[in-house]
Amino acid sequence: MDDLLPELCDQFPDLVQVVEPMFANFGGRETFGGEIVTIKAYEDNSLVREQVAQPGQGKVLVVDGGGSMRRAMLGDMLAEKAEKNGWEGIIIYGCIRDVNAIGQLDLGVQALGTHPMKTDKRGLGDLNIAVTFGGVTFTPGHYVYADNNGVLVSAQKLELSAE
Repeated sequence: MDDLLPELCDQFPDLVQVVEPMFANFGGRETFGGEIVTIKAYEDNSLVREQVAQPGQGKVLVVDGGGSMRRAMLGDMLAEKAEKNGWEGIIIYGCIRDVNAIGQLDLGVQALGTHPMKTDKRGLGDLNIAVTFGGVTFTPGHYVYADNNGVLVSAQKLELSAE
């Protein structure tokens, strides 16, 4: 199942929207997917900290960091907490840090890039609102899938049929 996204695109072309190619894979789990939980916050990862502390089985945290390349919205401590709480993965429209440690975790992590500086913690941001980047809207309760081929979203859960 290394190339999940091409298979999903072949089987469900009318059900998927493909995000513009902009993300790099940093997590130890290269292929991941699940129900979308969203955060919209700019250079403040307070809500990320709160969410990864919650049970995340079957869910992917999608963080709209406004595409900021000036601060890291995720580091190793929050990624470890996400792994411990069963999150499938985290997609960040922005940067992460501690990439060597994150690469060792059984957690999918995709981001635009890396930056060593952490964010401020001001408690700002929105949870579970529709966010749009990469030409696609991420709606809470819909599904997102990611691998080394990219990221795609679907309004419904997709499962490959055996051929």
